Amino acid sequence: MNVRLAYGTRGLDVELPDSCTTVVEPTHHAGAPDETAALMGALRRPVEGPPLRALARPGQKVAISMCDGTRAQPRQLMIPAVLAELEGVIDPSDIVVLVATGTHRGNTEEELRAMLGDAVYESVHVVNHDARDTDSLVFVGEHGNGVPVWLNRLWVEADLRITTGFVEPHFFAGFSGGPKMVAPGLAGLDTILVLHNAERIGDPRATWAVTEGNPVHDDIRAAAAAAAPHFSLDVILNREQQIITAYGGELWSMHRAACLAVREFAMQSVAEPFDVVVTSNSGFPLDQNLYQAVKGMSAAAKVVKPGGMIVCAAECRDGFPGHGSYRELLSSRNSPQELLAAIAASPKVVPDQWQVQVQANIQAKASVVMHTDYLSDEELGAVNLAQTRDIAATVRDALAERGSAATVCVLPEGPQTIPILAGE
Repeated sequence: MNVRLAYGTRGLDVELPDSCTTVVEPTHHAGAPDETAALMGALRRPVEGPPLRALARPGQKVAISMCDGTRAQPRQLMIPAVLAELEGVIDPSDIVVLVATGTHRGNTEEELRAMLGDAVYESVHVVNHDARDTDSLVFVGEHGNGVPVWLNRLWVEADLRITTGFVEPHFFAGFSGGPKMVAPGLAGLDTILVLHNAERIGDPRATWAVTEGNPVHDDIRAAAAAAAPHFSLDVILNREQQIITAYGGELWSMHRAACLAVREFAMQSVAEPFDVVVTSNSGFPLDQNLYQAVKGMSAAAKVVKPGGMIVCAAECRDGFPGHGSYRELLSSRNSPQELLAAIAASPKVVPDQWQVQVQANIQAKASVVMHTDYLSDEELGAVNLAQTRDIAATVRDALAERGSAATVCVLPEGPQTIPILAGE
């Protein structure tokens, strides 16, 4: 059978044996017939709380949080919709759009113009949040389980705070969107390091689609509540990255409703684990670097047999990426087991440690083979990963090694689908 994987912007076709291949995908939903109308409906008829326009007052300073370039948020639709509701009440000079980078790099002007459109970029102030710039942060107290919360000053001091994002399953925070658009999105480095420490990331409840009782998500909610948005807007996207539906209003009710909807079509049950799992990382922009590709590996790890193989197709046009300490950490030890031991033994949390911890746990369970266009065999080998130029041949060889009863699972949309074993 031919399976098309989400890969970069063009996709990738792979031929796999019919007899032993199971394809697991999200339940398909068509995009809204009028995406802008869906957004305006969410802004004017919220899940809970007043409509956005009812919250706006002349003279208010407004801060709007949005995803950075590693996310598929339809910013070019969402931000104009929010601005349209504020038009005539709030002067554009009083509006700042904050790019919720967390610890990621800031987006370039060219990227921001592509994300927002020239008209929006030039009409309001657009600022990349910088978690390491202490002058741009304000301390708002200790919250949750001992989390020192530093947040972006422009966000905290705004009279009207608005989050915009999209909800998808998240490999250790349960779901994206909602409170993540405040913390870690607009949080200081010290806050992010605590939220992502080894104890929280290593907790079995820090996983896909779990929010309540998840130590990461519990403290994300607590940190976000320290300077909560007055209005939140989230969307759900289909495989074509079209808006299926939009949710607006009071943060917690809005996000809860969106998560329930995503759970219904993203989580798919399978009867038993597989010898080989082929996954993508949902295509561009999510597969633009190896750091992000850990999400696709993590989805596959849910249903791969111990000692099995994961084949992950991620374009990685941004490399490891070039910023942060992810690559350095990955290459600092000779095996996943040594990495996990070093992380467990260290009293200090360092940036990107959480991604390395998750990846090392996956690699300790199964071998991971990458298919990328931008990372060399040598670069991947230095971090204990293999490379394949021919996914079909690699899968055939792996199945042959494991015998006639061996099976393969394919996740064409990567982490947009969360396969779960029956009974979990």
